[in-house]
Amino acid sequence: MTSTRTALRAGLALTGLALLAACSGPGAQDTTSDTAAAPAPTGDLRVAVVTHGTAGDAFWNVVKNGAADAGKQLGVTVDYNSDGDPGRQSTLIDNAVSQKVGGIVVSMANPDALQTSIENAVKAGIPVITINSGSAKSASFGALAHVGQEESVAGEQAGQKLKEAGKTKLLCVIHEAGNVGLNQRCDGARAGFGGTVTNLQVDINNPTDVESRIKGALQTDPSVDAVLALNPQVAVSSVSAVKGASAKAAVATFDLNADVTAAVKAGDVLFAVDQQQYEQGYLPVVMLKLYRDNANTVGGGKPVLTGPGFVDKSNVDKVAEYAERGTR
Repeated sequence: MTSTRTALRAGLALTGLALLAACSGPGAQDTTSDTAAAPAPTGDLRVAVVTHGTAGDAFWNVVKNGAADAGKQLGVTVDYNSDGDPGRQSTLIDNAVSQKVGGIVVSMANPDALQTSIENAVKAGIPVITINSGSAKSASFGALAHVGQEESVAGEQAGQKLKEAGKTKLLCVIHEAGNVGLNQRCDGARAGFGGTVTNLQVDINNPTDVESRIKGALQTDPSVDAVLALNPQVAVSSVSAVKGASAKAAVATFDLNADVTAAVKAGDVLFAVDQQQYEQGYLPVVMLKLYRDNANTVGGGKPVLTGPGFVDKSNVDKVAEYAERGTR
C-alpha cells in the first residue's frame, strides 16, 4: 500500500466518522446501550475481530483487509479470527475475553447463539461493536454500535431493481443455513419484487453442489427469469448454472469481488448490491480507538450504515479497481 493511499484512508476515516454519526436505519434502538465506561487510554490497544466467515470467503477477506489496514494506520493490534459454526464463534469471543483484549468486533449471523458470550464481554468491561448481521439485537446485548447494512432494506431494493428490469419469477439462493441476514435479504426481495419468489437452500462449502442445485432448479422451472445470489462465490456458480441449463435467467448478486465485477462488465451479472464490507472491518477499529482514547461513540444507538449501494455497468470500471486490490 502506498503512503499516499494510507494517508488518504486515515483522513477519510477520521472525517467520515462525523458524517456516519448521522446515519440511522429502520427498526434500530432509540437509545444508546448501557455499557461500561471507556477504559483509560494507557498502553497499546488490542482488538479481536471475530466473524462467521468461512475459510477462503472473498467477502470476509475484504473485511479482514479493512480491519488490518485500520490497525496499521492507527497503531492498533488487530487479531482476526472466524468460524462459520456459531458455537465455535462463541468460543473465539470467550477466548478474546480471557485474553483481556481492549475491544471486540463481532458479526452476528446467529445472534442468539452469541448472546451470552457478547454479554460476558460487556460485563468484563470490554467494549463490543457488532458488524454485518444482527443489528436488531446489537444494543440489547450491550454493544456500543452496529456497522453494516439493513438487510431487509437492501433486499427490497434489489427486488425492485429486478422488477424494473421486467423480471417476474425469482430464485433467491441462500447459502448458509441459520443466517438471519440471508433470510432477511430474500424476504426483502420478495417484498420489493412483486412477482413469484422461491428460496433455494445450498451449501457454500460445496461449490459443485451449489451450481448443480441452481442448474436443476432452472431446468425444473424454465419460467424462472432471475436468480438472486447472496454471495459473490454463489454468483459465479449461478452464472455457470444459467449457462449450463441454457436458461435465459438474469443473475444479480449481493456483494463484490473481482470475479463479480468482471461478470458485470461481461453482462453475465446484471448488478451487485454493495454493502462496502471494507468499512465493516475498518470503521469499528477506528471507533474503538476513539472510544478508548476520547470516550467517543458513533451512531446514537442506531446502526452506522455502509450500504446498500449498487454496482452495474454504469460504475463498475471504477469499483473494479478497488475490488482487484481487495478493498471492495
